[in-house]
Amino acid sequence: MAKTILILTQVYVPDPASVGQHMHDAAAELVRRGHRVKVYAASRGYDDPSQKYPLRETRDGVDIRRLPLSSFGKKSLFLRVLAGVLLMLQEMVRGLCSPGITCILVSTSPPMCPIAALVISWLRGVPICYWVMDLNPDQVIALGKVKEGSIPVRCMNWLNRRILGRAKCVVPLDRFMEERLLKKQDISSKSAVMPPWPHDDHMEMISHGDNPWRQEHVKDGTFVVMYSGNHGFSTPVRTVLDAALRMQDDTKMEFLFIGGGVGKKDVDDTIAEHAPINIRSMPYQPFETLRYSLSAADVHLVSVGDDVVGVVHPCKIYGAMAVGRPILLLAPDPCHASDIVIDNEIGWHIPHGDVDRAVEVLRSIRETSPEDLRSMGERAQETIRRSYSKSGLCGQFCDQVELAMQRRGSMSA
Repeated sequence: MAKTILILTQVYVPDPASVGQHMHDAAAELVRRGHRVKVYAASRGYDDPSQKYPLRETRDGVDIRRLPLSSFGKKSLFLRVLAGVLLMLQEMVRGLCSPGITCILVSTSPPMCPIAALVISWLRGVPICYWVMDLNPDQVIALGKVKEGSIPVRCMNWLNRRILGRAKCVVPLDRFMEERLLKKQDISSKSAVMPPWPHDDHMEMISHGDNPWRQEHVKDGTFVVMYSGNHGFSTPVRTVLDAALRMQDDTKMEFLFIGGGVGKKDVDDTIAEHAPINIRSMPYQPFETLRYSLSAADVHLVSVGDDVVGVVHPCKIYGAMAVGRPILLLAPDPCHASDIVIDNEIGWHIPHGDVDRAVEVLRSIRETSPEDLRSMGERAQETIRRSYSKSGLCGQFCDQVELAMQRRGSMSA
């Protein structure tokens, strides 16, 4: 029997942020299964608040309602918090007034939406499927924004325990994240560890010679190390930037940083200060051309901050693997990304802060034969097909949403 599922989020397609893309994939699959899906989201872009979206539209059968005064950009922490609070209040009121809701799907991004889900669930007796894409206050503690034991941290942890207890299904993205959650609340009976899926139905290995994006944006014969996606405090690239500055003697090697986010300032400031010939910055690329921009790389850079293992998840690794490119991982070991890279032999690993090692590895990468690079890329694609395909993971995720509805019975406070 068809159910009505309410999705509470800040970002949603066509916003390029990954959370919105994945939410839409799940929503569209749930519609395909015969359910009704309603989404409440922000009416403006997450990175670019000048980007306006229709206040109401239907995409792939999903009923989308976008709310005003809910995104002011990411330049100011105060404005981000204000937008989150206003969005939460609007979603709460609308969710309480929406008829026929049988389940709420909400993620941790942004952190205000779960509060709205919790209130709606309490007052209407509706189960929650909780998609844990990052952890707070763990993230802000790791980034030095607040102190452990402070009043805001205690309040956030109290809310975490409430929603983890209330949720009928909890989906952390990796085993490290689940371990952190288990320290907050026993979710062992309802946890389903599941990484986010790549958009492999839109990805393919495109050779440089057949790639119009590469032909337009990259000089012939250039070896490209690419970082593509959100640049955040939790994904620092300073070590590779410093290594690139030392390697300007290699005129055929370029470091290309594509995307946005607060961490992009480090890239842009480095370019402004040093005017390097081998570092370039570009904005987010349209989703429709993503297969071409990702395939334009020879190697993809993926970063995981030292203090955020299990706090955030390295989603961008999957897109790079889906287009058949090796990975240069800048991260601690062990972490989820190092498990993938090392176990499947699809790239190299360097630690944060060791610029000498980064230069050494990068020069070694330059000496790797095209055949070996291609073999690593093919293994990466095979790993996606075997363990991380969109069709498999999105289907399994929607199974969990349906399971949460079946567990509608008694719910803990």
